[in-house]
Amino acid sequence: MNPTVHIVDDDADFRDGLAWLLDSRGLPTRNWSGGDVFLQSLRPGNPMWECCVVLLDIRMEPLSGLATFEQLKAMGWPWPVLFLTGHGEMSMAVAAVKNGAWDFLEKPFQNNLLVDKVEAARQAALALQADSRERLLFQQSLAALSAREREVLDQLLQGHYNKNIAEHMGITPRTVEFHRANIFEKLRVNSAVELAHRMGRLA
Repeated sequence: MNPTVHIVDDDADFRDGLAWLLDSRGLPTRNWSGGDVFLQSLRPGNPMWECCVVLLDIRMEPLSGLATFEQLKAMGWPWPVLFLTGHGEMSMAVAAVKNGAWDFLEKPFQNNLLVDKVEAARQAALALQADSRERLLFQQSLAALSAREREVLDQLLQGHYNKNIAEHMGITPRTVEFHRANIFEKLRVNSAVELAHRMGRLA
């Protein structure tokens, strides 16, 4: 997977120069003339929602970078957004980062710094994608548990031992152990501690 870098800027010369720089470093790009055009292309489930990074100019017409970012958030956009800011716009960029943007770069910037930050954002996007896939697989595994296994799982997560679970459920400790083994296999864990950790992180 090679995440695309979406460059959203209303300055065509700057946009093309930035695309040339990133393309020359092996980073695939796609250019957009404004936030409104970029937003119009987005539909959940289409390829535009695949793992990517967005470089977003903070000042654009007719839709500013900040307004574009707010609409992305409202749509549930999961991928890193880096703001490109000019002189005197630092406070807006800092506020955007506090509001969920991944980072910002102040123009004019050093090429290597830009490439490094973009590559770091791409790696963050890949990590987010991997985490989302792991969460989906775990939730599917949870859904595959039988009602009895879910009951045993709930007891395990409360810290109860097999004997206590058996007494609570009116079954034998051996049956509890059987269900426990099935739960561990289906959820791909090796201990109750690992189970609790994965439930807290992925469920």
